[in-house]
Amino acid sequence: MELKNRHALVTGASSGIGAATVLALHEAGAVVAAGARRTDRLGGDLNLTLDVTDESSIRAAVAAAVAEFGRLDLLVNAAGIMPLGPVLGADVTTWRQCLDTNLLGMMLVTHAALPHLVEAGAADIVTVSSIGGRETYPGAAAYHASKFGLYGFSESLRKELTGDGVRVSVVEPGYTETELFGSIGDAGLQAGIEGVLAGQRNLDPADVAAAVLHIVSRPPHVVVNNLQIRPSVQA
Repeated sequence: MELKNRHALVTGASSGIGAATVLALHEAGAVVAAGARRTDRLGGDLNLTLDVTDESSIRAAVAAAVAEFGRLDLLVNAAGIMPLGPVLGADVTTWRQCLDTNLLGMMLVTHAALPHLVEAGAADIVTVSSIGGRETYPGAAAYHASKFGLYGFSESLRKELTGDGVRVSVVEPGYTETELFGSIGDAGLQAGIEGVLAGQRNLDPADVAAAVLHIVSRPPHVVVNNLQIRPSVQA
């Protein structure tokens, strides 16, 4: 799989799926700008401080990537958190954090990068969402709202950009071994999820990164709108 002459920006690139995607794109020949708040953990050709909840940080990171590479033709939105808990008695500040990071952050990064992607003539926007953007479970209402929103935004944008050469895709992984479970915040729900995951073969971040590579390596006339990937043990 060759991605030479592709110039990418990956958000949430300091760990998990984002970090695995940076590595996979680089190994496939792409030039990659890796963006995250924890810059000491980044492994891109260009490492950028990028907080998706901060518009000035977003604009600066996109501008730095374009200045360094001369163009931008691939955006992977991989930043995300997973605070869980029942709606009754919820601390709504966690809802704002979830929506600001998972949904609005993705929208703002995409908005900042879009002029450069359109200018490139042939480009991809790939957003890492979750099966939680199609299926719901109790105790995860705000998280599901953010992930359902990713699908709605992406599908509408895909239709807006039809004919502009910019493909818009969403990857929806199931159980994946990442640091995301550390952001749950509800001890009971965290223990329950860890109990489900323990002892079973879940996805590795590299499995999801491979799905991203599959999407962006399709011929120009083919767009993979949505791609679900889950462990074979997950119903």
